[in-house]
Amino acid sequence: MHLIIDGFGNDPKVMQDERFIYELLDTYPAKIGMTKISQPFVLTYKGLKPEDWGVSGFVFIAESHISIHTFAERCYVNIDVFSCKDFNADSAIEFFREQFKLIKFSTRLLSREWDRMELSGVSDTSGSTWVADGKI
Repeated sequence: MHLIIDGFGNDPKVMQDERFIYELLDTYPAKIGMTKISQPFVLTYKGLKPEDWGVSGFVFIAESHISIHTFAERCYVNIDVFSCKDFNADSAIEFFREQFKLIKFSTRLLSREWDRMELSGVSDTSGSTWVADGKI
């Protein structure tokens, strides 16, 4: 599963709070039954355009990763929860909506699960072909 949330909040302090985002990434994996395998990495980014600054954070989980990128001046956030293990996407959306005080947002839920038969005969960009038993 790959949940993508893009949204606008109404609290700029939340969007620029490194500590808040660190704590969220540190505790959230356990809330959805995932296994955190790294400490969160969080930093403030100041780009070429002053209005593009924000906070980005990332945590590795055994099941994949969770990332957050804010644009503090716009009160905008991008969130990805990517996992090979199912989780309750509706609960995740509500959790992040509340945490970031989102007043307008969009979500996408992608299925990343392909069975071996679906991959059979599919070519990747390297020109290799995938078959039911592995790559040839």
